[in-house]
Amino acid sequence: MSWLRTCVIGLLAFAAAPVLSLETQEHGDSFAPDIVLSVTREDISIGGMYRQTALINNSLPAPTLRIPEQKVVWIRVYNNMADENVTMHWHGLAQATYPFSDGTPLASQWPIPPHHFFDYQLKTANGTAGTYYYHSHVGFQASTATGALIVEDPQAPPYETHGERTVFLQEYWNQTDEVITAKLESAPFKWPGEPNGWLINGKSISNFQAVDTSTTALSIIDIEPGKTYRFRFVGATALSLAMLGFENHGRGTLEIIEADAHYTKPHPVDVIQIGSGQRYSALFRAKTCAELVKEGRLDYYIQVESRDRPVATRNYAILRYANTCTCGMSLYRRGRFAVDANPQQPPIKLPPTIAGYLDYALKPLYPNNFPTAAEVTRRVMMNVRVDQKKYFLWRINNHGWTEDGKPPSLITTPREPYLVSLYKNQTAYLPNYEEAVSHGGVDPKTGTYPVKIGEVIEIVFQQYGGTGTANGTLDTHPWHGHGAHHYDVGGGDGAWDPHRVEKKLRGRQPVLRDTTMLYRYTSNVPAGQKQGWRVWRIRVTQPGVWMVHCHTLQHMVLGMQTVWIHGDAEDIVKVGRPAVQGYLEYGGDAYGNETHAPKVVHFDELD
Repeated sequence: MSWLRTCVIGLLAFAAAPVLSLETQEHGDSFAPDIVLSVTREDISIGGMYRQTALINNSLPAPTLRIPEQKVVWIRVYNNMADENVTMHWHGLAQATYPFSDGTPLASQWPIPPHHFFDYQLKTANGTAGTYYYHSHVGFQASTATGALIVEDPQAPPYETHGERTVFLQEYWNQTDEVITAKLESAPFKWPGEPNGWLINGKSISNFQAVDTSTTALSIIDIEPGKTYRFRFVGATALSLAMLGFENHGRGTLEIIEADAHYTKPHPVDVIQIGSGQRYSALFRAKTCAELVKEGRLDYYIQVESRDRPVATRNYAILRYANTCTCGMSLYRRGRFAVDANPQQPPIKLPPTIAGYLDYALKPLYPNNFPTAAEVTRRVMMNVRVDQKKYFLWRINNHGWTEDGKPPSLITTPREPYLVSLYKNQTAYLPNYEEAVSHGGVDPKTGTYPVKIGEVIEIVFQQYGGTGTANGTLDTHPWHGHGAHHYDVGGGDGAWDPHRVEKKLRGRQPVLRDTTMLYRYTSNVPAGQKQGWRVWRIRVTQPGVWMVHCHTLQHMVLGMQTVWIHGDAEDIVKVGRPAVQGYLEYGGDAYGNETHAPKVVHFDELD
């Protein structure tokens, strides 16, 4: 059993006192959180298969949360699992003011022990309305312990619609999280396999043999003829790049208007291609009554397929029109699909991977202060490759990081969260900026990437052909940055070239994102050959301990994660002891259980 389930660690010496002090507040019976989430592990049937599954509020997906801008929201997360830790990450939200609320174990907080709970404090800034989601950040739990999170527009949204619909994409396996993780960490390496199916809003018909037909059903998305909807697409996937299309709904049906919670100018698309961690909103223009009568039907398939995988996994949902047409022809008894069966043949021919999907095409709806190349103060290269020896490792700059596991050398598993270490001993754990600059961006002592508030940094992800594999393995990686969003400067095949980047950027206005794709462009190249790049620019404005990692869960287990420190000690460590003491120990007083209420710092008092 790993340390992440059993850890008890002594305190390190405290070296420097932070500058401010707040009193803790006990969240006893008189305290009422705005939202309550309970994480359990249940034996449930998914798409016809029984599986022990991590769930939030006994729901798959978890309930959709809706929160306002500019208001403190308290979300209580109960860990009701018997022998596993959990955290909750609010994917895409930047929790700069509230340092222990990002939900990254061994980076920003201790995980929540079994039979404990933690009160997360969130407050979104003005202008952050959009589509997000939330998920556990421990092990493989995020494949199922996840749900949509919507930050509401304070006024009417910029695009008028008749309503909204959510398309929440997940995958599922006929193996438990523990089995999948154990195979990934094994020596010799054992690949746990491709998913057994897609879940669309929690429903599916398994591509594996069904043993419980009561849960073999297609999800239904109801709409009305002639109306325009906002469709929110959430890529809550573990592994696969998703390609999704709507049967018999061609050009003019979909226009992208939001990417990762940033409004864009309308951009027409034929299909939705979405990676793990990405979100899009699109205007969906429904067919008219006349079109439905002409086609003689009210139901259409939504088809989703995996891309850049050795096996293409395909599943469906149903787009169902209400029978409200008064065109002189009733369709009530016609054109309805059975929900307990897939179509005999795929109704849509979806395209292969669109490498560079929406690159250089999206434009921000509002000015976003994009920094030019002349404003960039520093560039950090992130050289990405797989290394297979006894273990199978994904490495960045010849190193890897994981919060839990059985790592060989060249993978860091810290003894305690970096933010906790900084609060305890700034002298020992604050990374050396000058050393990091001279070592390509990473501090050799702490293994973290420090940046200064006010910098404009450029991060270049360059993929290389893998070593130790038979064919220089490449993969497609959805890179996610915690904290402040990045300007997506774009990507391309082969080797990164700054002159090529600037040429591609000419006349463009990049959008802000938090998750963008590093494509492979081909399946393999000779070991060490450069193939595929992606560039970010970031205005460093939000102090904190932030992760930058591939959002493929298997790759995270295999080391494809980095930790970044934004700001100096005085920027990050703002509240001193004894107030934060309960956050600095595994199972400390900031974590409640049945015997005591948590003692919590209300960090919004610093606002």
